[in-house]
Amino acid sequence: MLSSFAHQLADPLFAEALFDRLPDVVFFVKDAASRYVAVNETLRIRCGRAAKAELLGRTTEEVFPADLGAGYARQDHEVIARGQPIADRLELHLYPDRAAGWCLTYKMPLFDRGGAVIGLAGVSRDLRVPDRDDPHYRRIAAAIQHLHAHFGDALTIAELAAISGFSVAQFERHIHAIFGLTPKQLLIKTRLEAATRLLAGHGSVAGIAAACGYADHSAFSRQFRAVVGMSPREFRAMHQQASI
Repeated sequence: MLSSFAHQLADPLFAEALFDRLPDVVFFVKDAASRYVAVNETLRIRCGRAAKAELLGRTTEEVFPADLGAGYARQDHEVIARGQPIADRLELHLYPDRAAGWCLTYKMPLFDRGGAVIGLAGVSRDLRVPDRDDPHYRRIAAAIQHLHAHFGDALTIAELAAISGFSVAQFERHIHAIFGLTPKQLLIKTRLEAATRLLAGHGSVAGIAAACGYADHSAFSRQFRAVVGMSPREFRAMHQQASI
């Protein structure tokens, strides 16, 4: 009985059926070549496909725009090659139907009985709406307003915590309770949201990096690629192509 139950839980189609009920979560299973084996309805819808079968057997490079798909593939290969999960990675997901949204991604390697990596499973959960009913929200809001007004400055978590009147440890705890993010993730999100808006214009990438609080242009490009899945220049080119 127990072994039969465990076998059912291990079936990707069983998990897929469960995740079909969660519209704010993307779920997928991929083989060792990073090809989709199972996907949920949320991923199908966001990719603009009529049926899940249109995604199965395909890689991200075949599903998403070239630069974006390559970025997702690099992440998959990292998990498969190292045999180690990635957890709570902040990402800005861009889909072929032009939907976009911030999420936290978790990917874990899948092993056969001999311990060899045979694929991966993952979920990307949409960031939730801030909990404005949290009793500490009003004090935290002052720090968030300062963040949005001064994200281009050399802000520190300690400075933001002081504005709210909390210790750093208290500030981190309340930020996570309200936003579901760490303060560092919230700072990155704020800066890169501004960067994506500015990249739609004609300013230089180096100038945009400086305007968004990055003294080092290469550090900006690395973080942008890690979060968005492509370089700032590739993002700008894709945005311009979509506008034609």
